[in-house]
Amino acid sequence: MKYYIIVGEASGDLHASRLMASLKKFDANADFRFFGGDLMNSVGGTRVRHYKELAYMGFIPVLLHLPTIIKSMKMCKEDIVAWKPDVVILVDYPGFNLKIAKFLKKNTQIPVYYYISPKIWAWKEWRIRAIKRDVAEMFSILPFEIPFYEGKHNYKIHYVGNPTAEEIVTFKTEYTETKEAFCARHNLPNKPIIAVLPGSRKQEIKDNLPAMLEAASHFEDYQIIVAGAPALDNAYYRQYATNCVAKTIKNETYELLSHSIAALVTSGTATLETALLNVPQVVCYETPLPSLIRFAFKHIIKVKYISLVNLIADREIVQELFADRFKVYNIANELYKILPHQEGRQAMLQNYELVRERLGDNIAPDNAANLMVYLLERKAVASKPIEPMSALPEVNETEEYE
Repeated sequence: MKYYIIVGEASGDLHASRLMASLKKFDANADFRFFGGDLMNSVGGTRVRHYKELAYMGFIPVLLHLPTIIKSMKMCKEDIVAWKPDVVILVDYPGFNLKIAKFLKKNTQIPVYYYISPKIWAWKEWRIRAIKRDVAEMFSILPFEIPFYEGKHNYKIHYVGNPTAEEIVTFKTEYTETKEAFCARHNLPNKPIIAVLPGSRKQEIKDNLPAMLEAASHFEDYQIIVAGAPALDNAYYRQYATNCVAKTIKNETYELLSHSIAALVTSGTATLETALLNVPQVVCYETPLPSLIRFAFKHIIKVKYISLVNLIADREIVQELFADRFKVYNIANELYKILPHQEGRQAMLQNYELVRERLGDNIAPDNAANLMVYLLERKAVASKPIEPMSALPEVNETEEYE
């Protein structure tokens, strides 16, 4: 079968690449065409456009790059129609992907599957109308999305397990490098590490990294290592490290976290990765108009937390410093509390166990791929026209009653 897949950022590239590998297990004739990244490219198929040409967030960056985004969307629609896939699989990135889903529902018979739901339970819940109308099947990776979609909105979804949980288990099983070897390979001193994960988009990094670095630099006995996004050059990070010594290491976030004492992390999948790798963390996220955002979070936004760790556990395990709480002093203070021998460290590590338990041990890409192939094959059989019979078949009465 032919699968057209659309992602808009580095994490989507990772999850989609693993889904593609799983689809090949259950469909020997799987053929891929995609908007994606280097990891998807390594699995095979045809890349139409790299996700870094789409990865803009925030009103101003999107507005500045609107012609590029519109051109990419037009190209994507035309390319899908011309290629005639059996299914289009969308991976998160709702601003772009939901428009593609609407176009396909209105103009084609191509079904839309969504792998990794948009986080509409946190913001823009009204998007549920478009999802129910335009998305044939939703494949969720977060257990708390089941009551949201099925209980609150009467929209049946498939919880397939969490890919990050399975990826971490696989990584921990296979990774054997010592901290000394890791530091030697990167020409680092053999000092304790504070990892800084400022996000994968330029705007996120610009907003969050300066304060995160300033807070971490208060702890002179530690070295600061920034986890670099695959699509960005190290020079982009260096411009925000003018007042402290911090090295950037790209494409080795799991390795870095494995050898880190603590971490400062922006909200997103990285908070979950950090927890599953058993690294105490502080969640940091700068927002415009902080007082207004805090008011909205208390009175308009319908979730209690912004980090996946706290959302999955349904309790405050990690400190979330966003909006009016995003201050260098607060970040440094909370970081101090989770360093070795401090009061918050052991409690946080114990609470991480609850997160692991709730995620379960299903292999998400395998489960999703198996179900996708089954649903597509069933659809193909159901839509196959019945051949009219020219005459009744002859009945061998002896055989019938043997």
